Amino acid sequence: MSGTKNQDIMRTVIEEAFNRENYEVLERLFANGYIENQFGMSPTVEGMKKDIHYLHRAFPDFHLEIEDLVSSGDCVWARSTGRGTDQGGFMGKPTGRKIEITVMDIVRIENGKIVEHWGVPDRFAALSQLGLLPELQASTR
Repeated sequence: MSGTKNQDIMRTVIEEAFNRENYEVLERLFANGYIENQFGMSPTVEGMKKDIHYLHRAFPDFHLEIEDLVSSGDCVWARSTGRGTDQGGFMGKPTGRKIEITVMDIVRIENGKIVEHWGVPDRFAALSQLGLLPELQASTR
């Protein structure tokens, strides 16, 4: 497949599944037995649906905005900004606070289906913005 078609697959997963909770695209675009390499993510499409649902329950206005999308060979890299307001409770009681974090994703695609995924959401920034971490002291240098 061309790099443009692979980028379209990644864009569709982000826009439809993560932003609109249209889970049909996961069934269509992930291969059976795909390999999940993101810590804490379920290694099945059914589990991914639950993970996305949990994210939207905690942050009902959650949205990923694609900032960069690059492909090379059978891989696509995406840098996105995730935004949302903690109204449903993320790792505790709802805080009402907003988050804005960077999310990095890489997928490997074979025959039009995602066969492997690596994801790195900036969870540290999310926890800090939600007030779930001790405040960091500014450097005095």
